[in-house]
Amino acid sequence: MMGPAKNPRNVLQGARNRAAGLQFEALIEAACEHYRLHDLAEIEKTPEPMQPIKDLGGGKFVAHYAKKAQPDFKGTLSGGRAVAFEAKHTETGRMLQSAVNDEQEKRLNRHEKMGALCFVLVSFDFRLFYRVPWDIWRNMKQHYGHKYITPEEVAPYRLRYINGVLDFLREEQQT
Repeated sequence: MMGPAKNPRNVLQGARNRAAGLQFEALIEAACEHYRLHDLAEIEKTPEPMQPIKDLGGGKFVAHYAKKAQPDFKGTLSGGRAVAFEAKHTETGRMLQSAVNDEQEKRLNRHEKMGALCFVLVSFDFRLFYRVPWDIWRNMKQHYGHKYITPEEVAPYRLRYINGVLDFLREEQQT
């Protein structure tokens, strides 16, 4: 027996969202490689946790992605400070605070409490990029009066895309 038919529009939108997320992560990973090559940081994408659901034998299995529980990227900056951050992309004019789930929020809070540099990298339409400090993201309602951000509101955190690199660590390089 088959489950209920999926709305083709929702299936297409889900595929578009996944593709955009992968494209944004590729931009970030290229920047991480740039920082690595220049001994500025060692930052890696956190592997997505998978949950096996059927053992096929011979080291093979069927699995599905478990709910994301960790920040998207973690690493160390030159000088020893830890860094942990989420990456979020939208094709709308605003990014909801709820895009970071409760477990990711807890982990970012713990990383920050231990002294790590924590933030959320945000892409609006692959045209505007921002590094929103974790404290600002976490307290969005107090800062902006609502639980979302617009490009205009986070303008002070805008990033530059220089020579093919999304330069999200510029401030740390200059200190």
